[in-house]
Amino acid sequence: MWWSPHHMVRDHTTISSGIDVMKPKIHKYGEKGGQERQEVHLYNTIPDQMESRAETPLILATKSGCVEIVEEILKAYPQAVEHIDDDGRNVLHVAIKYRQLKIFKLVTRMEVPMKRLGRKIDKDGNSILHNVGKKSKDVVSDEKMEGPAFLLQEELLWFERVEKVTPSHFQGHRNNKMLTAEGFFFTANSELRNLAKEWLKTTAEGCSVVAVLIATVAFAAAYTVPGGPNQSTGVPVLVNKPFFVVFTVADVLSLTFALTAVVTFLSILSSPFRFKDFKHILPNKLMIGFTFLFFSVAMMMVAFGATILLMIYSKESWEKITLYAVSFIPVSISALVYFPLYSSLSKTYNYLLKKIPLIKHILAIPWKISKSLKCC
Repeated sequence: MWWSPHHMVRDHTTISSGIDVMKPKIHKYGEKGGQERQEVHLYNTIPDQMESRAETPLILATKSGCVEIVEEILKAYPQAVEHIDDDGRNVLHVAIKYRQLKIFKLVTRMEVPMKRLGRKIDKDGNSILHNVGKKSKDVVSDEKMEGPAFLLQEELLWFERVEKVTPSHFQGHRNNKMLTAEGFFFTANSELRNLAKEWLKTTAEGCSVVAVLIATVAFAAAYTVPGGPNQSTGVPVLVNKPFFVVFTVADVLSLTFALTAVVTFLSILSSPFRFKDFKHILPNKLMIGFTFLFFSVAMMMVAFGATILLMIYSKESWEKITLYAVSFIPVSISALVYFPLYSSLSKTYNYLLKKIPLIKHILAIPWKISKSLKCC
């Protein structure tokens, strides 16, 4: 579009509630001078549909997620952060709508402009907090976070980020539809909440079945010890072998971890599934449940290894050894298929861990040590 930031004029009005409403205008160039006449001619060749959408390069770069271009524009012309489009949206509105986190952080670090940008509303009366509920359909989510619960958690984390930079008196602001930012967000994400609820229930039920299966195998293994019992005393024949202790401890831990995972997954099924539960409570429970489930599988593998070594030591037949090995395969596969889901959950969980002051201090220790070593 043939115009420059210096030719952009804003109708700037402030209403009594402290809200800034800006209407952009694009002025055509004058008729004096050959260059100006040429620019007017080029301007008139722009199609009407493009003329109706006043989008500055900064707005376009923000929509596309071109962080480098946004940085260069703001570096060369810091006043560009005040530009708005025909809908009255500034760069902060657009960054939130298109989920451009790096650009959002870049703009929020500009303290002086943020005092004004946080008070701006668009032509529909939406504040920057309202725009969290207006996610663009062009936004592509991370492939590792396909679960609806993860998507809803990410939306809630976005709401939390924007809420921190929103003036307190704007959190109760109502748009033209008479909806607050929170009410608008709940309305926009009600369908995603239902999908996340069903997904969590299905996942918890499936993991509960796996955990119960592991607990059953671990419980049965405690009464069928390797080598069998002494016929006269009932004491296990291999009780004095070092690997027998390893087998016993690993089997008990596997049973304990599996039952703990079952209880955790059952608590998810009995949850009320409120919006705020998807931000902290339910992800924490799912993380704990998966952690105990994998610990139970790991301990079962240790018990299995100890059993094989004990049976080889006591010269048991290979038929029994093979039978023991085959019995553990279905349980192991059933639990390990959930590993990709566990890894994606842990990636999202890192954001919550970094918010805890103690965890932030612990995570910063390796960086401080490496820095001190370089200084030495």
